[in-house]
Amino acid sequence: MADSATGDASVGDTNTGDAATINVQVCYALPDSSFLKALTLDRGTTIAQAIEASGVLSTHPEIDLSQLRLGIFGKLKAADTEVREGDRIEIYRPLQADPKETRRRRAAHRKSTKD
Repeated sequence: MADSATGDASVGDTNTGDAATINVQVCYALPDSSFLKALTLDRGTTIAQAIEASGVLSTHPEIDLSQLRLGIFGKLKAADTEVREGDRIEIYRPLQADPKETRRRRAAHRKSTKD
């Protein structure tokens, strides 16, 4: 049965019906690879605990949870946020370029090519 809040059938289907556990995913994306792991955890588990349990910190030792932002389905969350059934926990890398500055450069370039 698919999780109606997320539409993610792969996570919702793995629940064994035990009300004491939840199924979540932890993901971390790099330009050339990605880490994605499905986990079954106890209710009340926090984002930080789920990340620890996933093994991503040993696979990617460059991750510093005190420096990187975390989220669930694209929404920023604190490390002490409790995860819920079907959540996809995301570890965000720092931006390589400031989006506002990039837009300014594109706009200036377009303006210069029109003249």
